[in-house]
Amino acid sequence: MKYGFIGTGNMANAIIGGMIGQGLANESSIWGFDQAPICLEKIKDQYGIHLATNNREVATVADMIFLAVKPHFYSQVIKEIKDYITEQKILISLAPGKTLEWFAEQFGKPIKIVRTMPNTPALVGAGMTGVCANEEVNSEELEAVLKVFRSFGKAEVVTEHLLDAVVTVSGSSPAYIFMLIEAMADAAVAEGMPRASAYEFAAQAVYGSAKMVLETGKHPGELKDMVCSPGGSTIEAVRVLEEKGFRSAVMAAMKACGEKSRRM
Repeated sequence: MKYGFIGTGNMANAIIGGMIGQGLANESSIWGFDQAPICLEKIKDQYGIHLATNNREVATVADMIFLAVKPHFYSQVIKEIKDYITEQKILISLAPGKTLEWFAEQFGKPIKIVRTMPNTPALVGAGMTGVCANEEVNSEELEAVLKVFRSFGKAEVVTEHLLDAVVTVSGSSPAYIFMLIEAMADAAVAEGMPRASAYEFAAQAVYGSAKMVLETGKHPGELKDMVCSPGGSTIEAVRVLEEKGFRSAVMAAMKACGEKSRRM
């Protein structure tokens, strides 16, 4: 299997790192091209992959091709590569909004397409990816794609109509969590804690809390109740968060995120 990356930014870096680290591929089986020379040189220095001269070369050489550019570049890229994508190749989208139907219209012929929505924790091997494929992709090919995305985290098959929900709860949500960590650290600094320590305490608390949800199988509400002693400081903090509309703000933000994803 030969792999090709059109775009070699952060997400391509995470995918390539996962594949090589887990032994799914080596540098001699990976090709990449990027309009930004600095991105190409960076990934070449880090992983030693083949540097292609253009997008068409990537499409010609590779069996599995990752579209790792911004969504607004997709139409342009597809025009460049559409004649080089055969029925045997697998095209993988990393962008929100571009539906399987949209891809079929752009290519105008039957091709294997897999839509995915990864997130930036993939850069540290803790990604979460939603995956859906069109009818041209068989079960073995889908499993090969899942292995790639599971090399740097978790990946689950979802129906296409749920991919916008994946964007809100996973693809975009690291930004919300980073804001939470930053706010928690700011509050700790206001209490007198040095900033470096504040970030460490806040980040570890978020990490540990997420780990408890995943490993105990308990409902988040039950875990919250375990922290809230009667008449204690934690329930007072929870009261203020509820008063300020913490839950509704998160839900409204995610709703806006999903609506934007559908328009892209």
